[in-house]
Amino acid sequence: MDQKILMIVTNADQLDGKHETGLWLQEFVEPATEFQEAGYEVIAASPEGGRPPIDPNSYSNRLPKVWDGVMEPINKTVPLAEVDPTEFAGIFLCGGHGTMVDFPENDELEELLRHFLTEGKVIGAVCHGPAGFVGVEDHNGRPLVEGKKITGFTNEEEKDTGLDSIVPFMLEDRLKDAGAEFDPGEAYSDHVVSDDPFVTGQNPQSSLSTAQKMLELLKNR
Repeated sequence: MDQKILMIVTNADQLDGKHETGLWLQEFVEPATEFQEAGYEVIAASPEGGRPPIDPNSYSNRLPKVWDGVMEPINKTVPLAEVDPTEFAGIFLCGGHGTMVDFPENDELEELLRHFLTEGKVIGAVCHGPAGFVGVEDHNGRPLVEGKKITGFTNEEEKDTGLDSIVPFMLEDRLKDAGAEFDPGEAYSDHVVSDDPFVTGQNPQSSLSTAQKMLELLKNR
């Protein structure tokens, strides 16, 4: 088994040109920590490469010291176009509102996801990360998540942020439109849904549990 996991982050730093956004830091750091502790090498990639913007609201004055080393892979991410998916055992799409801008209908990301689906590799995503599934079709021309049980940031949670009128679309609605069986948990609860090969988490509170469930699936590969 390949001992690498590919983690995808956003390059988008703005919503509607006014609202500052980017990667939600917890949704990279907590899963990356779990993957590394399980013996996997973490490689971070993004649509354009380079250092991704971090959503300022995801910072805290009490960031754990151990996060410093874990953040190393996002200091300089690999452009999606340069990723060789055969090197990886699994893929994980991190969240943050920026993903709503540059994840959907991204040709390079679509090709990567098709590889992981076709090869039966684990596909993880958390919060707004499932925006990367939007517009993606499998090799038979069907929506990637059609008939799959999926979760992600819910309409209720989006409305609570006050950004429902700013985001390009409502993630829950778009996943349902793609034929997914969307499974919402209680707002801001730790909620993870596993429907092999997909493992999805609802929100930042689900970051750690999503990674742990993904590792469970990887053990059975």
